[in-house]
Amino acid sequence: MEYSSGVFLFLSLPNTIIMLPVKYIIENKDLVIDRLKIKNMDASSIVEQIIRLDSERRELQHQLDRELGELKIISRQIGDLFKQGKAEEATLAKEHTVAIKESGRILKEKHQDIDGQLRELLIQLPNLPHESVPPGKGEEDNLEVKKSELPDFTGQSLKPHWELAASYDLIDFELGVKLTGAGFPVYKKQGAKLQRALISFFLDEGEAAGYEEVMPPIVVNEDSGFGTGQLPDKEGQMYHIGVDNLYLIPTAEVPVTNIYRDVILKRDEMPVKNIAYTPCFRREAGSWGSHVRGLNRLHQFDKVEIVQVRHPEESYKALDEMVAYVETLVQKLGLPYRILRLCGGDISFTSALTYDFEVFSAGQERWLEVSSVSNFVDFQANRLKLRFRDSESKKNITAHTLNGSALALPRILAAILENNQKDSYIEIPEVLQKYTGFDRIEKP
Repeated sequence: MEYSSGVFLFLSLPNTIIMLPVKYIIENKDLVIDRLKIKNMDASSIVEQIIRLDSERRELQHQLDRELGELKIISRQIGDLFKQGKAEEATLAKEHTVAIKESGRILKEKHQDIDGQLRELLIQLPNLPHESVPPGKGEEDNLEVKKSELPDFTGQSLKPHWELAASYDLIDFELGVKLTGAGFPVYKKQGAKLQRALISFFLDEGEAAGYEEVMPPIVVNEDSGFGTGQLPDKEGQMYHIGVDNLYLIPTAEVPVTNIYRDVILKRDEMPVKNIAYTPCFRREAGSWGSHVRGLNRLHQFDKVEIVQVRHPEESYKALDEMVAYVETLVQKLGLPYRILRLCGGDISFTSALTYDFEVFSAGQERWLEVSSVSNFVDFQANRLKLRFRDSESKKNITAHTLNGSALALPRILAAILENNQKDSYIEIPEVLQKYTGFDRIEKP
């Protein structure tokens, strides 16, 4: 996928088959190891262990099958021997079946143990990155694919949003510390209305673009966390409710995508396009400093998420569509932005290809990430057992899943405040005014 003349075009590259099935790993050993190097992972040892354990599992299964077959034959013979008056031979045969059952029990336990070992290894392997993912160690190696023109702020003395929030009485960070702790701000007055306006704007835009709104729970069970790949990979970053073994969601992606866990869709039910607003919770809030100050990084924040379930042949086209859709949102808000293709060191565990959106923060003179749009191909769907029934072959086929922030609110709000500050007021973007009921915020 490259940016060209205002249109994202998908390059004809092979789709990757994942959550890495054992058969795929065995048949594509070198490819798996090579592709995961892009994510800075040396998977050679894990892959070798998987291949060895699978061989042992297959051999155990052959032994179990042989013993089961022998047991069936002897069981039939026992009845015949009794009918023939050969009680002693029948008794010996029965004793032999007891030995076979005990051997089978031991083999079954070994089989289950190897299954468990295989599962533990398989869940350590991330999704294979798409061939267009650039190598790199971190965000500094991400590839910029588009950048809008930056406004000229020369000669202006612009304040960061946390100073604006205080002087205009929009957000109280200290009150949030009192009520909960750092990273839990309290939105007030016109700040709260602006927050609500953004949520309504994003939801209405999504509905107009063909997304069906859902309102999911904001706590999920362990199966849901595993299904979309947050567990066990991001377990330390999620808030866990120990008594009930539930998790506060880090993104609406988790409950919305899990709506389709263990589901076989009809072909005419696709594409699935959902949009959802939820508060989101993340334990990790980063280090100290201005780059995490104010709304830059929070433990609780609001976000509108878009999710799609697509036919495998359509998922990268859908990714293009989702990137283009998110671009319209930042354009309508009048925010300067850029689009990045994430490198191997910055892309998530579950993603095959991700594009990040960043908006320019005039008061901080830096870029702020506001959206990630990703194609997971069939990595999540394999975990979820999410399939669709092909109308022609009548076979059940694993679907592809995608999601994107559309958008995450805190940094969008920060950029709106900073980029639209005037001498004595803050201007509200025109598209939000019908939701806010005011066109500017003046000092109290």
